[in-house]
Amino acid sequence: QVQLVESGGGLVQPGGSLRLSCARSGSISRLNAMGWYRQAPGKQRELVAVIHNGGSTNYADSVKGRFTISRDNAKNTVYLQMNNLKPEDTAVYYCYIDFVDLFLSRRDYWGQGTQVTVSS
Repeated sequence: QVQLVESGGGLVQPGGSLRLSCARSGSISRLNAMGWYRQAPGKQRELVAVIHNGGSTNYADSVKGRFTISRDNAKNTVYLQMNNLKPEDTAVYYCYIDFVDLFLSRRDYWGQGTQVTVSS
């Protein structure tokens, strides 16, 4: 069974940095994409960044130039480096995976979420 374990959230001052990690366990047939979504109180969950199987990336306009998504295939881990954080980045960040399972069915899965709070 696929599991995602997130880490790296916390409290940081405006202008600071954090790095989120998401480690995948469990066997899959093919990884399509991994990424990060976030949900602030009273708002809908939104895409932050995604990295596709071929290595291409997409970012929300609000984080372009400040956040970088990367992955370590050997560790089955995706990272989100967040720089120049702003109070509006405060949210619960969820790791996301789009994959094909061992029965060749396409599936997606979410992590449990990690809180990021940007405040002075």
